[in-house]
Amino acid sequence: MANPNLLEIHDRLLAFFGPQSWWPGETPFEVMVGAVLTQNTAWTNVEKGISNLKEHGLLSFEAMVDLPLATLAELIRPCGYFNIKAQRLHNLFALIRDRFDGDLERFAQTELPELRHALLEVKGIGQETADSILLYAANKPIFVVDAYTHRILSRHGLVAEEGVLYDEMQELFMAALPPGVALFNEYHALIVRAGKEFCKKSNPRCQECPLGEIRPT
Repeated sequence: MANPNLLEIHDRLLAFFGPQSWWPGETPFEVMVGAVLTQNTAWTNVEKGISNLKEHGLLSFEAMVDLPLATLAELIRPCGYFNIKAQRLHNLFALIRDRFDGDLERFAQTELPELRHALLEVKGIGQETADSILLYAANKPIFVVDAYTHRILSRHGLVAEEGVLYDEMQELFMAALPPGVALFNEYHALIVRAGKEFCKKSNPRCQECPLGEIRPT
């Protein structure tokens, strides 16, 4: 049975924070690039890398697909692990070029299971990154799970502290919520906001948290 606490968590966070208007990005392509660049770094660093690409007029698939790896790496240096991330972006662009003929609309219009499978075949694209691209860039109804998600769920007794799989947490949300891109988008953004402001890795602000003492029913 779907856990009603997940709906309560969403409603409390939305009432407290208000709509988050996520993902920060002007185009679906920018969102895709950001989803790769944000791996293991703060969003403020991603913004610097995105800004560099924009300043050089390179933030488009047509411009970046043939960009030399070393040039791309230097432009995204503020994002950390820049050589690795440059290669991962090249891998993603190769998928779009080779499997979808470089057509971003065709990419986005591909059915969710097929597109997710294709993304997960790309070296350096894990489940969280793939699902971020699917939800925020391709508008597919899939719930994104991250470290904040696990932290909040485990601290409120909804999942185990250790050993819980990405798929298991994702299924909790997919089963508990009515399917919808807007809802999944907003909910994930609210979880990130709550994780950053209250449910911190150390020194959490539990007494002030809008989730209070939510526990499984």
